[in-house]
Amino acid sequence: MQQTRCVIVSAAPLAASMKKLLRPGDYLIACDGGYRSTRQILEREPDVILGDFDSAPPPEGTGAVVLPRVKDDTDTHYAAKLAVEKGFSQVLLLGALGGHRLEHTLANIGTGLWLEKQGVQVMLADEDSQLCYLMPGKSLELPYEPEEYFSVLPLEGRAEGVCERGAKYTLEDATLTTVDFPLGVSNETLPGGATITVRTGALLVIRTKKDHQLDR
Repeated sequence: MQQTRCVIVSAAPLAASMKKLLRPGDYLIACDGGYRSTRQILEREPDVILGDFDSAPPPEGTGAVVLPRVKDDTDTHYAAKLAVEKGFSQVLLLGALGGHRLEHTLANIGTGLWLEKQGVQVMLADEDSQLCYLMPGKSLELPYEPEEYFSVLPLEGRAEGVCERGAKYTLEDATLTTVDFPLGVSNETLPGGATITVRTGALLVIRTKKDHQLDR
């Protein structure tokens, strides 16, 4: 099993602040136009560049892996499969949120869930938010962060036995459903931190900076 972490950089806009999330020894896979962000913003040379290059021309002289444009996997999902093949137990997804392609953001969240189901610990991050996953029967500890909101959303239609303790709004053995009643949005941790558990169903946990929060 690899001890280093895999960082997958997709083609959505990437803030310069994301550079601080990198660790020495990270293995970088750049997807499509993500190779520009990897070099120009993260100031790192990718270990692998791959994609169908519909959002940027392939870089010259790099041995990039050019994927067919007619395929089942997105470029990011192909990179996720490569990370699993190489034995990584942790994956950070950058450049996977935002941009003008909402469907790509949703697909990348789905790719993160697929990785979690392969036993890989996953985080997606942009300038304002960090996303992770909580699988059935497991718990997640969130530190006390007075300048953050956290939200919990079910990913597979229904999540049962959801508990949120140490939070401003507590839940005990709650049932969360997908889009018709977003009960788990915009909570806050209390001093001492919060604990989230779920009995059945996968959860998406989103931590968002308050100073970038926009009320809806």
